[in-house]
Amino acid sequence: MEELRTTSGNRDTDIVAPGYSYKSLTEKITAVVTMRTPKTWIFGFAVAFALFMLMMYTITILLVRGVGIWGINVPVGWGFDIVNFVWWIGIGHAGTLISAVLLLLKQQWRTSINRFAEAMTLFAVACAGMYPVLHMGRPWFAYWLAPLPNTLGMDPQYMSPLVWDLFAVSTYATVSLLFWFIGLIPDAATMRDRSTSRAGRFIYGVIALGWRGSARHWYRYETAYLLMAGLSTPLVVSVHTIVSLDFAAGIVPGWHTTIFPPYFVAGALYSGFAMVLVLVIPIRKFYGLWDFITSRHLQNMAKVMLASGLVVSYGYLMEIFYAWYSGGEYETFMVMNRIKGPYAPLYWALILSNVIIPQLLWFKKIRTSTMSLFFIAIVVNIGMWLERFTIIVISLHRDFLPSSWGMYTPTIWDWTMFAGTIGLFLSLLFLFIRVLPMISIFEMRTILPKEESK
Repeated sequence: MEELRTTSGNRDTDIVAPGYSYKSLTEKITAVVTMRTPKTWIFGFAVAFALFMLMMYTITILLVRGVGIWGINVPVGWGFDIVNFVWWIGIGHAGTLISAVLLLLKQQWRTSINRFAEAMTLFAVACAGMYPVLHMGRPWFAYWLAPLPNTLGMDPQYMSPLVWDLFAVSTYATVSLLFWFIGLIPDAATMRDRSTSRAGRFIYGVIALGWRGSARHWYRYETAYLLMAGLSTPLVVSVHTIVSLDFAAGIVPGWHTTIFPPYFVAGALYSGFAMVLVLVIPIRKFYGLWDFITSRHLQNMAKVMLASGLVVSYGYLMEIFYAWYSGGEYETFMVMNRIKGPYAPLYWALILSNVIIPQLLWFKKIRTSTMSLFFIAIVVNIGMWLERFTIIVISLHRDFLPSSWGMYTPTIWDWTMFAGTIGLFLSLLFLFIRVLPMISIFEMRTILPKEESK
């Protein structure tokens, strides 16, 4: 197994490897964009784009034939569409936490991964936002969810969770985009000044908004960046809280519980940091970024993942405790149906993935092995997807009326849609890596030792 390493220095405490100056650091990061396109990048993008095209074909079939092509039925009216919606929203949370919350807490280790995590947030929200619209069945009427002026003078039904999602997700996407763009301005100016093509200078110049690095520019930039960080921080809690209320507002056993808001937020951070690890580990290897994404970064992310995983495990335990302590036959049946029902193998796979295997992160030897971290992060992402499947499908397939019980089986179109969103996510990620610096150049400069920065 490959050990986490830097070129020199203490590999457990360094944020950036010693020996870099402003010039060498800038050249190292910009080289990822300016270098000749690697064949591995072309292959990866081709595979991702093929999956994206599969999603577009699936959406075409969906619009022509309707949502009946999915496996949803009575009583399981929510299936892969809402499962994947909640999963993608959760993945986007790590970007906001790394960028905003850790900035306000003055955690310097965020500097190597914040740009990448912010972009991951935007791409995950783009994947998530499609599902509620397509699930409506008539997506061309999606604008009815917004409080727009209309001839009938009608407002949206503000008691509908679908409207809550519209406001939560759109606000989160807008603020995350602005936060990401503001942080990109100084680096866009660097790319503009280093570009050798006229088109490159024009495009990066437009993104840089006339940046010249004056004291006035820096003052306004830092003020705006800090304000956006303060605005983004409450969104870490509020967005997935709103998503959890989609369920908690219902009376379905397994949904109607007050633990859902903190439980969902912790789960979102859990899956979000796992996805960051899944993507960062191969990227740092392919582009030789060990000096910037060091052992300290990966170990810190593993510790955050372990902490949030313990909160999620506590939520699982409390669900069982509430069912026992309340004495409610419906809640008790829901728990027993998860444990011994027809979907029991998925529930136990969830416990294995989210509770048992991540406990290996207590050991430093595991946290300092990239292969082990990569494996655990993949397992956690699978487990968090199984958690959303358990909450939605297992709670719905056996409701209060036994005569209406039924099984949910996803169709090929459910799988192609899910695979297509993964393709969309990866396609956007590949393009981002090739056209913009994935690591913040100016923030990395601020943490260089003064004697080495000249």
